[in-house]
Amino acid sequence: MKYTNTNPNLKILFEDDDLLIIDKPINVLSQEDHTGDPDVLSLCREYLGGNQNGTPFVGLVHRLDRPVGGLMLLAKSRKAADLLSQQIRDRTMQKTYWAVTSGAPPQNGVLTHHLRKNRDTNIVSVVSQTQKKAKQAILSFAKLERVDDLFLLSIHLQTGRPHQIRVQLAEEGYPIWGDYKYGLNQPDGRDIALRSIELIFDHPQTKQEMRFELAPEHTEPWSRFAIAKY
Repeated sequence: MKYTNTNPNLKILFEDDDLLIIDKPINVLSQEDHTGDPDVLSLCREYLGGNQNGTPFVGLVHRLDRPVGGLMLLAKSRKAADLLSQQIRDRTMQKTYWAVTSGAPPQNGVLTHHLRKNRDTNIVSVVSQTQKKAKQAILSFAKLERVDDLFLLSIHLQTGRPHQIRVQLAEEGYPIWGDYKYGLNQPDGRDIALRSIELIFDHPQTKQEMRFELAPEHTEPWSRFAIAKY
């Protein structure tokens, strides 16, 4: 297995002249913010900068919230970034997440809400579609397994809004395990049980379908579910 040899160290799942796919660790930023903490974009630039002169191009095709880990796709050229971003806008790129929730989710469903982000508090709320700056958010989900009072959901995004999965599931009454921001009565010390586990897209140059899967780590609460042990 290949790594970036940075601090923190990122596992590289695939790399060619156009793409870089990594396993984003939990609690690492996708891109730089006011905290100055390590972020994926800077770490990947550092990794690629060791192989060339000047500052290498690294394009952030999509983001994962800081507490969320798993598959993350980056582009190594502006052209690749543009073509991959177009797939996201066209909704031809498939992104699958797994989440462990409480509550009582149905066997499957489609959730549609309108969301608004407060940039001062970094909190996203469900609002009326008529409210200024409200953006439509759509996802579908299927229940994979139940263990006691916890449920493993497979989630497909049709839109990509900040904190979307976390907010929409909490709004429906099945918040994500370990989500202190949007879940209620969450014990301290838990990592959020939300991971990016599958990406399907067309390679920006060859047009070949690319498919990547990444099982969750064998930790709480993932280790409780039989289907997560493949």
